[in-house]
Amino acid sequence: MVKNKTVIAYQTKSGVSKENADLIADVLSKDFGMEVDIIDLKEEKNPDINNYDNIIVGSGIRMGRWYKLPKSFLSKNDFSNKKLAIYLSAGKAGNPEYQHDQIMEEYIGKILKKRPHLKPITYNAFGGAYSQGGKLIEDFRDPEKVKLWADKLGKLLSE
Repeated sequence: MVKNKTVIAYQTKSGVSKENADLIADVLSKDFGMEVDIIDLKEEKNPDINNYDNIIVGSGIRMGRWYKLPKSFLSKNDFSNKKLAIYLSAGKAGNPEYQHDQIMEEYIGKILKKRPHLKPITYNAFGGAYSQGGKLIEDFRDPEKVKLWADKLGKLLSE
């Protein structure tokens, strides 16, 4: 097994969680030499994680709720011998009208309390984008924040 083999498993509707997965994978592979696979959970609902050292799970938020497939993935898998990280793409997370720490607790803290077996080494929430009728209504994406977190994540995964 390649050391630090990493998978990013995500679900997206607007495409932002995939954009974030691509940004994270780019930093981990180029700056940390990690082998990174990206899996869209809509295409592969129950991927085998046995060959991976590091698992990164990404989800979008719609109407205040996680997407179903990442929640199911977190509930069904055993991460006890893996390094786990979680990220979310949510409009509120990038909106300056909201406190980032409150968003983290609202969206990630609740999930972790309901799943005490999960022990992520880090997690974060990034701004999302919202379209209606093909027209972009809100856009709180910030690729630089994603890259900064990916750099922090790469250091943690390399320990």
